[in-house]
Formats: sequence, structure tokens, C-alpha cells
Amino acid sequence: MTDALIAVAFGGPSPEHDVSILTGLQAAHELLAAGRNVTGLYWAKTGEWYQVPASLEAEPFLEGLPRGAEALRLVVGEEGGFVSSGRMGRQRTVSVDVVVNCCHGGPGEDGTLQAMLQMAGIPFTGPSVAGAALGMDKLAFAGVVEGAGLPCLARQSLEVEGDIVFSGPYIVKPRFGGSSIGVEVVEDAETVRARLGTNPHLRRGAVVEPFRPDLFDLNVAVRRWPVEQVSAIERPLRSGSRSEILGYADKYVGGEGMASAPRELPAEIPSELADELRRQAAEIAELCQVRGVARIDFLSDGRQFYVNEINTIPGSLARYLWVEPPVLFGDLLGDMIEEAYRRPSSEYSTVGADGTVLRGAAAIAAKLA
Repeated sequence: MTDALIAVAFGGPSPEHDVSILTGLQAAHELLAAGRNVTGLYWAKTGEWYQVPASLEAEPFLEGLPRGAEALRLVVGEEGGFVSSGRMGRQRTVSVDVVVNCCHGGPGEDGTLQAMLQMAGIPFTGPSVAGAALGMDKLAFAGVVEGAGLPCLARQSLEVEGDIVFSGPYIVKPRFGGSSIGVEVVEDAETVRARLGTNPHLRRGAVVEPFRPDLFDLNVAVRRWPVEQVSAIERPLRSGSRSEILGYADKYVGGEGMASAPRELPAEIPSELADELRRQAAEIAELCQVRGVARIDFLSDGRQFYVNEINTIPGSLARYLWVEPPVLFGDLLGDMIEEAYRRPSSEYSTVGADGTVLRGAAAIAAKLA
């Protein structure tokens, strides 16, 4: 479907709005360079959708809405899709064949957008509804990892009342979020609980785990289409020797999102550690039913490692990690689009709904008596 209209979605009402714009524009420009039929779908911070040229640079978004953006509505249902009022108030449907989802965090990565696109009948790249929800919930993901017998640090829900079952220092994180936004290192349990009232990113929920200053980050990308593959392993570099954790600025404040962040690639770690990490990354990809490209983040002391989290729509779509084996960005995007068509995120079935229960039911009023 080389003539199909590919819509690259980016932005969204999320703290990661800005970096999502960068990822979306990178993908849109790459698809344009390949001669594909591409349009931009900008999801504003306020929640409105706009159709914008795929050739835009980042600067037009500094003031909020690029000049010439056309307002759209995302309509679900049999005749659903992206529609605009058009000229003279006449409704116009934008005939989108597939959406490349570059929306990081918030409703773009937690299953909300995935559900809307699914109900509108539009194929999309990246995680399914269930996969997105699991990846965004740090507590649920940790439970899946622990249940599979994979190594992970202790992690629990943080409440105002109740014991923390391990000793400090602690690292506290938003339960639903990513990219190190809202993540803090604190010394004692009293300070941890105080953060619930002062950190706005923790209002929907928070998790706490032991802070291990001896651990460093190791990240790897995974995909399951057209074949299962695991990328090279990177060691992201922190900003300065006193930096306790890999922060948002380390990852994104470099002009090109994650693609320009400082890193050691491939990471200089023992081959046995690298092999086992890649093996377990592939196992996590299977557990979480990864679609598109995901990035799995680990923590390591150079001998052992622990599963940290999964990013189901990673910054820059993790294109910079595919050096061993080498995968060009255009090929990565092409495979994601093909997967969106050929491996739908969900298939509904009414098998078993044959009327037997209805035929045997008495009056509803009697059931309620």
C-alpha cells in the first residue's frame, strides 16, 4: 500500500508533549524522504487534533499551533476516523489508512489513543490497548516481571499510610508515567510520603523502590515483526559525576530527543551479561506482546542486572539503538506500518453469544426482585 495515507500522530496532553513532537517530525520526515504519502496529526496540549504538513520543523510549534493547521475530530464507530468541518461547514473525512503513533506518555501511550483508533477502525503502530496500559503502569509491569521469575528490585505502591517494606534511601516515581519526569531520590520514609503532596506528577499514584547508587542504566530495543530482534545495548550517560539518576534533561535536552542524548553504544559490559540481558529482553517482549518497537530499561552493577521498565513508544522510536544488527530508520518505520496492517492490535469475536442465555432467562423484573 505505497499510496496509502500515513498519518504520523504526535504531541498530546502529556508532560512529554514536546519530545513527542520531535519524534513525530523525525518519523514524518523520514517517510517523506522515502516518497511515502504522509500527513501530520498534531495532538495539542488542550486535547484538540489538527492536521499539519508532515514537512514542518519544530519551531512552528513553539507558539502552540502552527500556521495553517486544520482542526479535526476523532470519531469512533463504523464511519469513524479523523474528520474536519472543511469549507462552508461541510464535514470532510481525512482518509487515513494507518497511524504511526509517536505520542509519548499520557493518553497517547497508556491505551487511551489506542482504544480510540481501534474503535474508529484505523490500523496503528505500537502497543495494543492492553500492552500500552501494562507498559504505563510501573506497579503492574513489576508484578508481571516478578511473576515471570525475572530479576527486579522491590517495588511497592506508595501511600500516605502504611509501611515501606524495605529500608532507604528510596527512589519515588509516578506510577503512571515515564522519561524520569517526577522521579526523585530521597533519604527517609517521611520525606517520601511528603512528596505525595508536593510533586504534581504523583497525584494519580506513586511507587517506591530502593535506591541503589551502585547501579547504572542499560537499555535495549526490541521488536517482534517481521522477526523477533533485540538491538545493541546502550549505557546512557548521566550529566556529571554527581547526578544520582538518569534525568529528563539527560535523555531529551539535546535537540533531537533521545537520538542526541550522550551514550556508550554498544555498552562496554561483559559478553555474558550482554547475552543474558538480551535473552531476557526478548522474554519481556513476548510477555508484554510488544508491537512496533519498545525499549526495555535495566539497572546493573556490571555483574548482575535488574529489569526496570518498558517504554512502549520510546523516544525517537529507539532508532539510534539499531546498530547491531543494523536497521535503517526507514526500514524500521516500514516494518512497523506493515505490522499495523498484518497484525491487528485486537480481533473481536462473538463466539458463544448464540442466544442460549437469553432464551433461558425469565423476566428481568423477576431477576431484580
